[in-house]
Amino acid sequence: MALELKGVTKRVGAIQHIKETSLLLEPGHFNVLLGATGSGKTSLIKLMAGLDPMASGQVLMDGEDVSRLSTQKRNISLVHQFFINYPHMTVFENIASPLKVAGMAKSEIEARVEEAAAILQLKPMLHRRPHELSGGQQQRCALARAIAKESRAVFLDEPLANLDYKLREELRDQLPELFAGRGAVVVYATSEPEEALLLGGKTALMRDGQVTQFGPTAEIYRNPGNVDAARVFSDPPINTAEITKQGSMARLGAGVTWELAGDAAGLADGTYTIAIRPHHVLPVAKNGAHVQLSGQVQVTELSGSESSAHFDMGSGSWVSLAHGVHPYQVGELHDFYMDPAQAYFFAPDGSRAA
Repeated sequence: MALELKGVTKRVGAIQHIKETSLLLEPGHFNVLLGATGSGKTSLIKLMAGLDPMASGQVLMDGEDVSRLSTQKRNISLVHQFFINYPHMTVFENIASPLKVAGMAKSEIEARVEEAAAILQLKPMLHRRPHELSGGQQQRCALARAIAKESRAVFLDEPLANLDYKLREELRDQLPELFAGRGAVVVYATSEPEEALLLGGKTALMRDGQVTQFGPTAEIYRNPGNVDAARVFSDPPINTAEITKQGSMARLGAGVTWELAGDAAGLADGTYTIAIRPHHVLPVAKNGAHVQLSGQVQVTELSGSESSAHFDMGSGSWVSLAHGVHPYQVGELHDFYMDPAQAYFFAPDGSRAA
């Protein structure tokens, strides 16, 4: 089973909500849609699920064009961030509802509900109604319904967003196991980069209604294809600044220069954006961090075994994140050291240059 989008678009009046998008989504791993609120994640899911009409393009399931099929005929499941359960039904009846609609035999319904309830630890609650459940239990009920249905595709639209931190952590750890080996294409929408990294699989980065990069999540983290992708997977935010390349030398601001190596040395002379993650900007020169930067410390924070410092270099604010406790003083001028081998270089249009 595979779910393929071929040139799909969505328009509402004169506004294009989804720009032309082609994706091949496969089972065996999570397919994550990652982007900020309003980036188009939910709109794309609605197109895949058949809830909204497409302006153009095709949706194929196992090679079959389902673009004109209703949601019911696509055999899909959709779990929202809101706990959508039927309030007048018991947990058992909620889980069984799509199976009854499909005309399944009573014995098969009972077997599937029992299995799904056992997986999601809901067996003691099968005779309760949704209002008698906690938020986490209600979302488990919605997930159990998706599992019991044995859909060809399961769409999880920020399903953990309204749960407290502990429940989010617990369910997020369980989700890959819940759908493992079921043969369904699982699409998971989130606005949290950390969630995408924890779920693994493949990620489609979304911005302004289009996919800007798609591939294995860890690979996108290591090799962002554009400056927006580099910014997504970085907390604290990735450091960016404009540099000028001339010959083999790079210049950042008025007084910071260094000799380029590798692919960066082969770039044409001109202006680029450099991006480097905070843990490659250190308060001491070590582990390749030798390009000296000086800036006035603005904010400091100690978190567990790590120290962070936001500092102003005059050309912008940067962040350093280092292991250990470092005695920064707000307002002081402090030296930091960047590892140029860990930097990304982007062209003026935002595309990856080196």
